[in-house]
Amino acid sequence: MTKVRDTQRTSVYEAESLVRRMFDLADERGLRTVEVAGSHVTLPVERRFASLESAQQYVDKVLALNWVREHWPRAALPVRVRARSGNTAAHYESDCATIALPVHRDNRAWAFRELVVLHELAHHLDSQDPDDPTEPAHGPAFVDRFLTLVDEIIGPEAAFVLRASGIAVRE
Repeated sequence: MTKVRDTQRTSVYEAESLVRRMFDLADERGLRTVEVAGSHVTLPVERRFASLESAQQYVDKVLALNWVREHWPRAALPVRVRARSGNTAAHYESDCATIALPVHRDNRAWAFRELVVLHELAHHLDSQDPDDPTEPAHGPAFVDRFLTLVDEIIGPEAAFVLRASGIAVRE
């Protein structure tokens, strides 16, 4: 098995981090309109989760959406949400269809938010064999899934801001 190089990983994480900071600042300041790439964009509200249980309910509801099931057959496979030790990253475990989220630390729960959960769900909806990947984890198909989820669930403005921040479907 040859490991597929994940050349877009850094740009995906950097763009997502930038957009999360934009949402945080919009929430802190109560200003939802931002200028991005010369366009004035009104940011939609990004859902936050108070607990693992509420994140689990969200995941279940997203996977039950008709259009999600029509696009990606793996949406029929349930996903479990669990706590993750450490506070620096969330991740998806393909062998057991589990999203691991860092728990609240110091009254912060950076990963208990919609963008992070949709990122991990985009990994889950990947139909390739995880033991024999033919494309990188953050490659064009992943980016397309992630942007589609963000566009349809959070809103097209959020997907636009992600694209303008450097995330793109690159062949």
